Amino acid sequence: MRSPAPRERLVVPDRVAPKTVAVIDYGAGNLRSAARALERAGADVVVTDDPAAIADAARIVLPGVGAFAQCINQLRERTGIEAALNEAVNQRGVPFLGICVGMQLLASEGHEHGVHAGLGWLPGIVSRLQPADPGLKIPHMGWNRVTPVKDAPVPAGDAYFVHSFAFGPFDADDTQAVSDHGGEFAAIVKRGHITGVQFHPEKSQAYGLAFLQSWLAS
Repeated sequence: MRSPAPRERLVVPDRVAPKTVAVIDYGAGNLRSAARALERAGADVVVTDDPAAIADAARIVLPGVGAFAQCINQLRERTGIEAALNEAVNQRGVPFLGICVGMQLLASEGHEHGVHAGLGWLPGIVSRLQPADPGLKIPHMGWNRVTPVKDAPVPAGDAYFVHSFAFGPFDADDTQAVSDHGGEFAAIVKRGHITGVQFHPEKSQAYGLAFLQSWLAS
């Protein structure tokens, strides 16, 4: 675990045009913090559980805090949300960002408190972190380096993590950046217009703001 580098200079777009972003309210996320961070990054934000508002959004953000099972069940209990998400993201190609457990819900299944089917948009499994160093604590909480893999077009930097489980995509090309907590795990996943981050941009100060600005400009 390491402290962020306060003098690190991140390259971000000079201007980011406002975009209407729907932050999905399903009772399992830091909604207001995520919304404020997106607004600072230049977005017009609506926090909503209305399928019609989701359908009209230019971009969609799915936060998530807690356990995989709790989050996927709460999402599916909100009438019309999963169908609206599938129609917007998978049929119309609306840019999507999942944050923390919201990223993990992209997987085929999560292995937390049993085995639970995810959205299945990025095939893979969410499993418990198993640090090689038994002295490392779970949950993993704090600042860690985010390192792009290969030529992935995402910035390196220090981000804030809070999690006990991590998403392992079946296709290595879906992993855009990694971090390390006694072993590498996916910090950023992406396939086309679908993106997920294990860290919390809203808690990640300069790096989080730069990431959100980059996502809005993409």
